[in-house]
Amino acid sequence: MIHRGHVTLLNKARKKCDRLIVALNTDASVRRLKGPARPIQPDGARAEVIAALEAVDMALLFDEDTPMGLIEALQPDVILKGSDYTVDTVVGGAFVQSYGGRVELVDLVEGFSTTRIIERSKQLAEVKG
Repeated sequence: MIHRGHVTLLNKARKKCDRLIVALNTDASVRRLKGPARPIQPDGARAEVIAALEAVDMALLFDEDTPMGLIEALQPDVILKGSDYTVDTVVGGAFVQSYGGRVELVDLVEGFSTTRIIERSKQLAEVKG
């Protein structure tokens, strides 16, 4: 589920790089990480929506639990993650830094998260139910 927080993060990320490639977990990967009720939308639809955003040059899917294989293959100059991470906890950060690349953290929009939106939707459904 794309929301204002995602769009803001991607727009800020775009300003820090020449080309923005967004790596997305496949459905199987999301289920392993988030549980059987996720994702809400299938990976093809998520990739299509992300790729349609003006800030994004390309959306790629990865089936592993982390994008490390994709990072090794692409060897990006910069990895961008939300500021809920630290430079030391960004997957692939040490690898990118090993050849002179950098890790950038992008400030998040307070109050917006997919998990929070799903929980709020469940609460509203229970009230109406």
